[in-house]
Amino acid sequence: MAAKWGMKPEVLEMVAARFKLLSEPLRLRILQEVGKSEMTVSEIAETLQATQRNVSKHLKMLQEGGALSRRQEKNVVYYSLSDPSSIDICDVVCFSIRKRLSQQSNLLTQRRRKK
Repeated sequence: MAAKWGMKPEVLEMVAARFKLLSEPLRLRILQEVGKSEMTVSEIAETLQATQRNVSKHLKMLQEGGALSRRQEKNVVYYSLSDPSSIDICDVVCFSIRKRLSQQSNLLTQRRRKK
């Protein structure tokens, strides 16, 4: 996949902001869970074994960043994935990491065989 260079600085700022949004492991875990189904704050906190306060803080950031949607039914707030590109970005990075680790493993195996 080739990079689409020549983007305006304003666009690159937006790209950097998206990567910053995805730079926190707990936010990635939240996206992973909410990507499966709509969830409440307490369900997310329980599933991830995190405090409700911490989860709420990250949910707010993900919502403000456009990755999550929020809807309220009476006293209960539900979160769902609003931008699947966040998951797509994670998939691309995970594929790249798996590929690199596989290559490193193959190199180590080859070096051991030469000894």
